[in-house]
Amino acid sequence: MNKILIACGGTGGHLSPGIAVAEVLQARKHDCLLLISEKQVDSRLVEKYGHLNFLTAPGRAFTGGLLQRVKFIGSLLSSFLFARKLLRDEAPELVLLFGGYLSLGLGLAARLSGVPVAMHEANCVPGRSTRLLKHVASRVYLPDGVRLRGVPPGIVRYYGYPVRDEIKHILKADAARKLKIKVASKLLVIIGGSQGAKSLNDWVTQNFAQLARKGISVYCVTGLGNSSSGTIHEIGHDGSEVTATMVPFSDQMGDVISAADLVISRAGAGSIAEIIRCRAPAILIPYPYAADDHQHANARMHEQHGAGMVLDHDRLDTLADEVNELIFNDALLAKFKLNMERLDRFNSSERIASDLESLCEDYVLARTQPEPEDKV
Repeated sequence: MNKILIACGGTGGHLSPGIAVAEVLQARKHDCLLLISEKQVDSRLVEKYGHLNFLTAPGRAFTGGLLQRVKFIGSLLSSFLFARKLLRDEAPELVLLFGGYLSLGLGLAARLSGVPVAMHEANCVPGRSTRLLKHVASRVYLPDGVRLRGVPPGIVRYYGYPVRDEIKHILKADAARKLKIKVASKLLVIIGGSQGAKSLNDWVTQNFAQLARKGISVYCVTGLGNSSSGTIHEIGHDGSEVTATMVPFSDQMGDVISAADLVISRAGAGSIAEIIRCRAPAILIPYPYAADDHQHANARMHEQHGAGMVLDHDRLDTLADEVNELIFNDALLAKFKLNMERLDRFNSSERIASDLESLCEDYVLARTQPEPEDKV
C-alpha cells in the first residue's frame, strides 16, 4: 500500500478528476489524502464522498492588483510551510497535482523533500501552476496534442481527463425520471461550470418564453450563490405546460447531462469531459476572461473533433436562434454523439492510477537500494 497526497481543490475542474483518481487508487488499497480549498464549491462537492479523506489547505489565487499579489506571496509561503509539515507527518510515496494555487506549495515542498511529483494538466493551454512546476515533475499528464515547452517527452503521458465513475451515459427518459422533471418535447441543459455563469442564467429567464413555444424545456445549474432554486412555468404552442428548472448545484451531473437533447456550457476541461462521457451534443460558450483564454482553446478542440459547436460570449444575442436550429437537427446531433464515442476511448482514471503505482514502486525501490561504496 502506498500513501499519495493529491492537491485538487479550488474549482470543480480540479477537484472532480482528483476524486476520480483517488477512488481508483483507494479501490486498489492505496491510501489517499486529497487537499481541497476553503471554497464553498469544494465543500459542497465532497459531501457525498465520505469514504475519501479530505483536508482543507491554505492558499489563494494569483489574481487582482498589487495588493492581491502581495497577499498571494504571503499565502504561498503559508501553503509551503503547511505542505512541508504535511509531508513530514504523512511520509507519502508520491504527490499528485491537478493545477491551481493549491498545487504550488505542495509541489515545491515535495521537490525539496525528495518526494516524486506527478502533475495533471486538463486544459489545452497549460495553466500557470503547471508552467511554474513543470521542472519539478517526474510525470506530466497532458491532453492529446498539447505540448509543454521544456519538459522531456519521456515523462509525458497522454491519458486524458479522469471522469468520476458516477458520471455515465444513461437513457434520456431514465435521466429525466431520476431528476424528477417532465420534458415537453426537447430538453435544453444549461451548465455555467462549477461556479455558475450569471449571463447564462439571465439568458434563460429572458428567452424561456420563446423556447417554451417550441416545446423546449430547460434545466439550468445556476451555480452556488448565483440563484436560488425555482421553476418557471410557460405554456407551449399546443397548450401544454413547459418548465424551466433552476438549481444552484447538482450532485447528479451524469443524470443532468444525460437527460439533455442539447447542452449549453462553459468550456472548462471538466465540463467538456463529462459532456463527452454522457454523449451530449453541446454549444460551448467559452468564458471570455479565463486565464490565458484556455476555454477558447478547449472549445475549439472539441469543435474540431466534430463533437459540438462553439459560440463566442459576445454573440449571446444569437444563441436562441442557434438552439432552435440545432436542437431539432437530429442528423447533426447524431453525428456529434458518434464523434464523442470515438473520443471516449479509454478509462483515464485507471490508466493514471496504474502509472502512479509504477512511480511509487520506483521511488520505494530507489529508497531501499544500498548506497554505492566509495572506490579506494
